[in-house]
Amino acid sequence: MSILSIEPMETIEPTSILIADKGTIKINREQLSLIQTPLGTRTHKPIAHIQVVKALIETLGFRNIAVVNDEYAVSYNGMRMFGLLDLSLGFDGCRFSIGIRNGNDKSLRLALTIGYKVFVCSNMAFAGDFTPLLAKHTSNFSLEEALAIGVDKIQRNFEPLQRQIESWRNLQLSDIEAKSIIYAAFIEGELEAPKSLINMVHSLYFDPIYPEFLPRSFWSLSNAFTSAFKDLNPNSQFEATAKLGDFLSKYCK
Repeated sequence: MSILSIEPMETIEPTSILIADKGTIKINREQLSLIQTPLGTRTHKPIAHIQVVKALIETLGFRNIAVVNDEYAVSYNGMRMFGLLDLSLGFDGCRFSIGIRNGNDKSLRLALTIGYKVFVCSNMAFAGDFTPLLAKHTSNFSLEEALAIGVDKIQRNFEPLQRQIESWRNLQLSDIEAKSIIYAAFIEGELEAPKSLINMVHSLYFDPIYPEFLPRSFWSLSNAFTSAFKDLNPNSQFEATAKLGDFLSKYCK
């Protein structure tokens, strides 16, 4: 079945974070299972997107971690997939999540990253960039073993990520400091994100939509960035969000 024949998923919640554009389509897990996987070769073994997702959910289940919500965005030819799985574990105002990507056209390596979802605004954030799993899509690649190692690494980072967010909430910024970080991100090009977002990030920080982000804190600034990223297509949103954690970490030591 061609991806073009799959009806896009109806967006029910206004806070949905994966935004499809003309090059991608937003779908749910059931629709993901309809996407055909290309034939493999001696050196390249494509892995069905739904197989990756089911194996990840099973791996989490072995550790008594449930997935409470998940959504996906795929390219129109069905070759590339990004997904976000919200987990049953969380802390004050946030829920841990896992970002996943998979590519069957050799453009993306199967990779995971730890993240979190902010309850009040459904902002998606990652602690760092996507980390490719142990091997490429080769004939001797074990999906289950690779996911087990990847999930173990993510689990070990739950507590450090929670501590980081708590420190961001307590770190107050002067207006000059906030403006300098925004300037460094977009004007000096320290963050891999479209420069066109600079005004939106500035506005979301200095005139926030949600009362929770009224404090002039590092936490509020990080959410100004992730809120602005919602205007990007899924591919760009995931990539910019994955780069944000490392960028911000330079300014909160």
